[in-house]
Amino acid sequence: MAQNVAGPEIERLIQLLARLPGLGPRSARRAALHLIKKRDTLLNPLSEAMRVANERIVVCSSCGNVDTSDPCTICRDPRRDASILVVVEDVSDLWALERSGAVNARYHVLGGVLSPLDGVRPEHLNLDRLVARASEPGVAEVILALNATVDGQTTAHYITELLAHLPVKVTRLAHGVPVGGELDYLDEGTLSAAIRQRTAF
Repeated sequence: MAQNVAGPEIERLIQLLARLPGLGPRSARRAALHLIKKRDTLLNPLSEAMRVANERIVVCSSCGNVDTSDPCTICRDPRRDASILVVVEDVSDLWALERSGAVNARYHVLGGVLSPLDGVRPEHLNLDRLVARASEPGVAEVILALNATVDGQTTAHYITELLAHLPVKVTRLAHGVPVGGELDYLDEGTLSAAIRQRTAF
């Protein structure tokens, strides 16, 4: 039976690090040990940055992005094309599209996708705000930049029906995004091509 080799504070640090995506127990132990060894140059600045982030980060009431101001930096940017609204599942997808530089529009973060198996229903997503934003004067196109998964495509169909009564063009990413793929894991070239080759949904 494995026993703890450090005090409870260090074990708690390891357990918390192990909850991060891509880190298992072994990787978390290595990361914790590295942080402890570099306490002055890494651990202390990291803990301070996390404290400040925890105090200042808010969710944008307009689009659902995370930032230190509400509305967020993207929503306040006057250079953005306000006629295009890009709908994404999560903030990580928004960041992926921004890294690609493929579109200079405004975004709308749903906060997930419809998933009957996981109990995610329409009322759990940021859909009411999406309809309100798509109804605003000047909005001409809604791009559904959702993951090419079954739940993502189901959500895209549902949104298309929700927006059918509005005078907006609803498009989706081209099929350059692989089925089963997630936007956050795609390279910038693939995302750029997918935005350029979007088709009517």
